[in-house]
Amino acid sequence: MLSLQNNQKFIEACKLLYNTQDIQYQAKRYENLYDLHTKKYGNGGKFFSSPGRIELLGNHTDHNNGKVLCASISVDTLACVTPYDGKIIIDSIGYPPVEIDLNDLEIHKEDFGKSEGMVRGTVAYFKQNGYKIGGFAATTTSDVFKGAGVSSSAAFEVLVAEILNQLFNDGKLDAITKAKAAHLAESEYYGKPCGLLDQSAIAIGGVSYIDFKSTTNPKVEQIKWGLDDVAIAITNTGGDHANLTDQYAAIREEMEAVAKCLGAKKLRKVKEEKFYDSIKELREKVSDRAIERAIHYYNENKRVDVAAKALKKNNAKKYFAMVNESGQSSQLLLQNAYANGSTSQPIVLGVTLAKRVDGVLASRLMGGGFAGCTLSFIKKDALKDFDEQMYKVFGKENVYNISVRNVGTCKVDL
Repeated sequence: MLSLQNNQKFIEACKLLYNTQDIQYQAKRYENLYDLHTKKYGNGGKFFSSPGRIELLGNHTDHNNGKVLCASISVDTLACVTPYDGKIIIDSIGYPPVEIDLNDLEIHKEDFGKSEGMVRGTVAYFKQNGYKIGGFAATTTSDVFKGAGVSSSAAFEVLVAEILNQLFNDGKLDAITKAKAAHLAESEYYGKPCGLLDQSAIAIGGVSYIDFKSTTNPKVEQIKWGLDDVAIAITNTGGDHANLTDQYAAIREEMEAVAKCLGAKKLRKVKEEKFYDSIKELREKVSDRAIERAIHYYNENKRVDVAAKALKKNNAKKYFAMVNESGQSSQLLLQNAYANGSTSQPIVLGVTLAKRVDGVLASRLMGGGFAGCTLSFIKKDALKDFDEQMYKVFGKENVYNISVRNVGTCKVDL
């Protein structure tokens, strides 16, 4: 029986990974997971942790080589892992087990939207790029809420990459390489077109400014989160964007359609002045919505730069102004605040209600959009009131007080 509550290394790990003094809760998670795993696979399991992420700014810019501000957060997918010959077996609590044959790393269209695609694709990236692969058995549990915009899928994919990295490659892969492995899995093996934001934020940890002008060598700068008097809350307003892949994909497709009309593959390759000078002609070839989404893209990249500079200077007023502007742009121009044709508009309702609470500094939709989460920044002395107001509408179980986690996906040494 594993016992961790008085383990000093575990206590330090909890402070680092979860920013918490609630050692008892995390100890119980780890101990229960270890017991489940070792009963099936034997003693000696190792722990791995992969966080969720928040998009601080940069809504739907990464897939067109844009700029983002993102951060890993203090919820995670946790795995207990043992080497296993010949195949990968992942038992996620509450889900059917996933089993992958290491000799079959081709794309399986029947795996689109399934965990099998995530695992197979991540392993395929390692093999394609000359890294070592091997079998393992893992038992996992997660408090990264699924389908609500904090990237439970990316947390899972990067987790698999880090397990392969540590077990078979001496931990030599850097964060962006692990993010690329996860990105390949999501876009080609899971069947969900995406950029690199989610996977990068999770792999790197902390607050990251990422410029994806080059996807092979993105510019990454870590920025200290110094707004210590500000609380962060995620509200799961309802719905699940897991079944809205077509609407999510249309944002990228429409931005790229605009770029193609102007002689480029991505909007980043089109100068803003050329775009605006071409709008009359563009309207004959693409929809007005595509043009509006492109306008959002150009403006959002500028907001990311302003917000990054503001965070470096601890200029809260300027940073939160950019957050609110970003939210308005997502709703009016990007048009991903609710699903097309639906009268269910939980994100718009969530942001509107959040901004009615005294002490809320900024609130906006986060992630893919259409359904799911809002991100709010609140003065710490107003957090209790904020929570109570959100509980009334969305339920206590759907309001999460989180913090920035300074460590990305990692092996937890105990």
